[in-house]
Amino acid sequence: MAKPGQEPVAEVVEEGAPMWIVTFGDLMSLLLCFFVLLLSFSEMDRQKYKELSGSLQNAFGVQREKQVFDNPQGQKIVAKDFDQEAITLSTETDILEQVQEAIRGSFGPYADLIEFDSDDVHKVRIRLMGESTFDSGKADIRATMKPLLGKIADVFNTNQETIIIAGHTDDIPLKKGSQFKTNLQLSMARAASVADFFLAQGLIEPSRISTMGFGQYRPIDTNDTPGGRRKNRRVEIILGAMPAPNR
Repeated sequence: MAKPGQEPVAEVVEEGAPMWIVTFGDLMSLLLCFFVLLLSFSEMDRQKYKELSGSLQNAFGVQREKQVFDNPQGQKIVAKDFDQEAITLSTETDILEQVQEAIRGSFGPYADLIEFDSDDVHKVRIRLMGESTFDSGKADIRATMKPLLGKIADVFNTNQETIIIAGHTDDIPLKKGSQFKTNLQLSMARAASVADFFLAQGLIEPSRISTMGFGQYRPIDTNDTPGGRRKNRRVEIILGAMPAPNR
């Protein structure tokens, strides 16, 4: 404060922000970079994500007219592993509908012996049960089923997924004089017959096809009734990974 008779002295004020704000800004920048790095290194737990999305769906009453079996996929830089899946997601989720549309009306008298399903393990599984594809104890494809198998091959040619053909039987021993000694041999021969048919079409690359025979060891129904045994006598055409032994 100026004394009487003296001119007042102007107060000197420093311009700009205080010096500590520079250090604070550097600290915030480093923290931001640190959390970005953490996010970029992180991986999505798909099972937990699926459980969480299911909980939210139940909580908020989200409904879908179309059932979807795959988890939502991201296309961000921190989710590069999912980018290709996101691009092909629509093709994978509707492949089952493509198969059903392609062979609709081709079942003939065997409509009750053909089943379709799909989940997050395999894109499509087609079950040809009973005597829909083979005569009892035989491994030669019925002529009436070849057009249907041809249509299935056409649809499967639209993608590059692995195709697994698995043969199954009931637990009734084969009749004497059969060309196959065991049900296991019969199941493998039937799977091979379907694979050979697909390869003969010239539409599917041989490297995509695998065959398996399980005999009576993976039943999907009881072997104590004629209806159950009819379901267990089947060939499964699987697009995608082989499902677990449980039903």
